[in-house]
Amino acid sequence: MKLYIKNMVSIRCKLVVKSELERLNLGYKSLELGEVELEQAITDQQRNALRTALLTYGLVVMEDKRSVLVEKIKTLIIEMVHYSDELPDVNYSVYISEKLNYNYTYLANLFAEVKGTTIEHFIILHKIEKVKELIIYDELSLTEIASLMQYSSAAHLSKQFKKITGLTPSYFKQMKNKRRNPLEDL
Repeated sequence: MKLYIKNMVSIRCKLVVKSELERLNLGYKSLELGEVELEQAITDQQRNALRTALLTYGLVVMEDKRSVLVEKIKTLIIEMVHYSDELPDVNYSVYISEKLNYNYTYLANLFAEVKGTTIEHFIILHKIEKVKELIIYDELSLTEIASLMQYSSAAHLSKQFKKITGLTPSYFKQMKNKRRNPLEDL
């Protein structure tokens, strides 16, 4: 039995879910960002206990199929941008469509309807958040970051960074209190 969990976007979230599953004696086969596959079906009482426990951490067990699909899109983008070594070489629309086995137009329309923003804008927000992280680490030049994040140039990255944050990458780098947004808030 699979359960889909909204806002489960980091390793820390996985640890919270794992801890709560163990506390409630619910065995699981796999635990990935956004979903958990339980060893067996659970009762309504167990589901409610898990739902209540996870809600304390801002995690939501989802029931609606459309919301589940939107959450799968979000999780796929978060994994792609933040947790893979490099971004896919194919167009994002092809990548998302192939991974989820749905027509991209359907996915894009559903995402926009439910989230109030486009998949493309969501990807850009996450790419800029990853760029912030890379700037803070201060191990790569802006040109190297642009290449890693598949921007055509450092100038293109700088323009998009300023459009999203209101700051230039160099100004952001000089700030003493560099602020990053939590992934679940994007």
